[in-house]
Formats: sequence, structure tokens, C-alpha cells
Amino acid sequence: MSKKTLIVVDMQNDFVDGALGTAEAVAILPAVKGKIAEYVKRGDEVVFTRDTHQTGYLQTNEGKHLPVEHCIEGSTGWEIAPGVYVDGCEIVDKPSFGYIGWGGRGFSEVELIGLCTDICVISNALIIKALYPEIPVRVDPKCCAGVTPESHEAALATMKMCQVDMVE
Repeated sequence: MSKKTLIVVDMQNDFVDGALGTAEAVAILPAVKGKIAEYVKRGDEVVFTRDTHQTGYLQTNEGKHLPVEHCIEGSTGWEIAPGVYVDGCEIVDKPSFGYIGWGGRGFSEVELIGLCTDICVISNALIIKALYPEIPVRVDPKCCAGVTPESHEAALATMKMCQVDMVE
């Protein structure tokens, strides 16, 4: 039996209760921690992503579209929210919405959770689905939050259309 992989997307302070935080992001923390604990207990793989920007962020293309400094490498906002990270798990620092290094990892089944549903979760889910069209790719809506509740729902609908399954 092959291992399942849980990808915990950008559960960082700036997205939970910092510069770009929302009440919805804070509200999913218990479910996120519970899901991570399930995977760890089974011995499955858990990978964390971290949105990673540098000083001068506001001069980047993203910074011009989203003029709020966030997730500056080494800052408190860049760190994974307290109680979420599990020692020994891999952390992938990504400079943009989607990580393009998922290829060649040999995934057999992937589930994604985290923030923000409508930006980084959807980006990574679609990249993985494109790289691994024959494996199950799932998202747990109860463990995700978007910029707004409406954009969260829109992202879930888009992922469903692209054959990303939703965990019930």
C-alpha cells in the first residue's frame, strides 16, 4: 500500500491572523491540526508549503497586484502558525502561488488543505493534477479558507470542474 501525501498550503501567520488574515482562516485551525495528526499517525507523508517573499515585495508583479507586504522570509508572518507544523515534515518554500517542483515526487494520492483556497490551494491542486492526471487529488473544504467565503466557494467549484475531488 502506497503512502498518501497531505500538502498543507501556506498555514502561515500572515494568512491566519496577520497582514492577510481572516476569521475564516482562524476558524479552520482545529480541523487543520486534526487532519495533520491523522496523516502523521498513519505514517503518511505531510509536506508544508510556505509563501516566501523578500524585502522589496511591493516592487514585484505580485506586490503591484496585492500591495500588502506579507510572508517576508524570516519574519514572524512568514512562520507557520503555532501548533500547526509537525517536526520532521518537509517544508517547501515557494515564491509564488503554485509550487512548480511537484514533478518527479512519485505521488500516488494527494490531499491539499490550507490557505488561501482561491489562490494557493487551487494553484497547487491544478499543478499536481496536470502533472499526475491519473492519481486521486483531493481538497478538504473544511480545512481551507479563501480570501472571502464567496471566493472560497468559487475555487472549490472550479477545482471540481478540473476533476479535483472534495473530501466529504
